[in-house]
Amino acid sequence: MLRIGCGAAEHPVADIDREQYHWKTDSPNVRKGQSAAAYFFARRLHEELKVPIGIIETSWGGKPIEGFIPRPEFEKHEALKPILRLADQNKLEELKRLVGGVWVRNDAGLPGRIFNSRLAPVAPYAVRGAIWYQAESNAGVAEDPRNYRLKMGAMIEGWRRVWKQPAMPVYFVQLPGFRDEFDGWTRVREEQRLSLEIPNTGMAVTIDLRDADIHPANKIDVGERLAKWPLALHYGKKDVIPSGPLFKSARFTGTTVRVSFAHLGGGLMAARKEGLAAPKETPATDLAHFELAGEDGVWHPALAKIASEQVVVTSTTVPRRVAVRYACSGAPKNANLYNRAGLPASPFCSRLDFLPWSPPAARKK
Repeated sequence: MLRIGCGAAEHPVADIDREQYHWKTDSPNVRKGQSAAAYFFARRLHEELKVPIGIIETSWGGKPIEGFIPRPEFEKHEALKPILRLADQNKLEELKRLVGGVWVRNDAGLPGRIFNSRLAPVAPYAVRGAIWYQAESNAGVAEDPRNYRLKMGAMIEGWRRVWKQPAMPVYFVQLPGFRDEFDGWTRVREEQRLSLEIPNTGMAVTIDLRDADIHPANKIDVGERLAKWPLALHYGKKDVIPSGPLFKSARFTGTTVRVSFAHLGGGLMAARKEGLAAPKETPATDLAHFELAGEDGVWHPALAKIASEQVVVTSTTVPRRVAVRYACSGAPKNANLYNRAGLPASPFCSRLDFLPWSPPAARKK
C-alpha cells in the first residue's frame, strides 16, 4: 500500500517525496492508516486472483470532488466553466450559490488542488483501474449536489487522460443512508447512478448499510461489492454478479407501473440485511419505499410487489402516474429490494426533474 498525504498544490507536482511516501507491505499496523474500503477491496481481489494487489491511496476526507478533478477538465465542460472562473476570481460566495456550485472551505476544495498534489505525482504509474468513495462534501446541508454526474465525468475523463488509458475502469460507491433531512444525499445518489452512463464504470450500492455515522462502520460489504465489478468484467469470473438491480425503464399502463431492472442476478427478492450477515429473504413482505407522482410532481407512497422479473407499483391516490421512484430519502429504513445474488437495488427516480433540491435559504422561507 502506498498512502500519499500531501497538502493541496496550486500546480501539478512532478514527484512525491520518496522518503516520506513509499510502499508498505500489508500488516495490522499499516492498516490503521489506510482506507478500510480499499483494504477490503484489495483483499477480495487477492483471495480470488491469488496475486499481490497494490493500492495507491490518495483520499482526503471532507473534501469536494472539485479538488480531485484535473484543472483542464473544467474548461471542457460548459456547466463546469463557471466553477473555475469564480474560484480563480476568489468569488467563493458566488461559487457557493452557483447551480451545482461548491462550498470551498479551504484551498483543497479549489479546482484541481488535490489532483495536483496527490495524483499528478504518480501519473501515469501503471494501474489497472481506480475506485472512488466520495460525495458527502458535495451533498451536505449547504452544498449543491446538482451536476455531480458531470463532475464525475470530468474527473474520470481527466484521470484517463493523464494515465493515458482511455478506457481505464473506475468503480465508485453510491452513498449510504444518513439522516432524512439530508435531501442532498437523495439527489447525489441519483447523480451517481446516472454516472453509470460513463463507459467502463460500475457502482457499489450501499443503501442498506444505513448507519448513525456519516461513515458507516461496515466497510467489508463496501469493499467486497466494489471488488465484484473487476472480478466480473475484467478477470473473467463468470459466477460473480457485479451489481444489485439497476433501474432500466418504467412502463405506465392503466392503474399500474411496471419497473424493469438490469442486473437481476437470478431474480428479484424482498430481503433484510442485519449487520455483516448476508441479506435474508422475507417473501411475505411488501417492498418498501416505492412512490408514485402525477404531473404535479407530488410524491405519494405506493404499493409495490415483485412480479417475475419486474416490480409492479400501484396507488389509488395518484390517478395519472408519470413518475416512479424508490428509496429516495436521506436515510430510508430497510430498503428491501435485492436480487438473488444478495445485492441491493439502487435508489432511483424515473424523472430527475421530479427529484428537486432546494438551497438552504429557500428552505427557511
